Amino acid sequence: MKDPENPGSAPGPEEGRAADAEQSAAPAPADAASVGTGAADSGSAEAEGAAPSNTAEAEGAQSAEGPGGGEDMSLFEAQMEDSELADALGKIADLEDRLARAHADLYNLNQEYLNYVRRSKEAAPAHRESGQSEVIEALIGVLDDIDAARAHGDLAEGPFAAIAAKLESALESRFGLERYGAAGDDFDPAVHEALLANTNPEVERPRVAQILQPGYRRGEKVLRAAKVMVDNPE
Repeated sequence: MKDPENPGSAPGPEEGRAADAEQSAAPAPADAASVGTGAADSGSAEAEGAAPSNTAEAEGAQSAEGPGGGEDMSLFEAQMEDSELADALGKIADLEDRLARAHADLYNLNQEYLNYVRRSKEAAPAHRESGQSEVIEALIGVLDDIDAARAHGDLAEGPFAAIAAKLESALESRFGLERYGAAGDDFDPAVHEALLANTNPEVERPRVAQILQPGYRRGEKVLRAAKVMVDNPE
């Protein structure tokens, strides 16, 4: 303890120990602060250590999505678009080919139909002529019976005579049926059929001596050749 009367006097033992104790106790707060600061620094260091790692990952992710990744995606999309376009063009080409074939088939079918119509029109008169000729040929036998009845005087008059005359007139006027063959005609094997033949010194070439059965024709077509007896020169 200091002497109040002598401030400059040296401290006693007890006072010295008390001062030492105070000095030894005083650094403790500073050490605690240092510890706190160290802990803070360590936390900051750890945070700083962790931050670069996260930043690197983020940068890696960004680099993956950066210009290089975008180009790859654009190239892939372009390839997909090209593939889809090629498929679409292929389908269009196939449809165009089918359409062209369908048009060709339709054209050919139309041409076949037109040719059929043309042939039918061209053949119609011939078919009509053939049909009429067949009917007339069937009636030639009836005309022979009419001639025989007239020769025997059975159709001199009466209703049957009128019917026979109308039939002959209709066949001649409407269907062009021509009855031919007369004695004295030159013999023509194309229109005459010789059933009998005689020698006649008065003729210079074969001639029809007698009509045994008349012939019938329509235009240039002979429906039945005339059956005749022929006189031949000596």
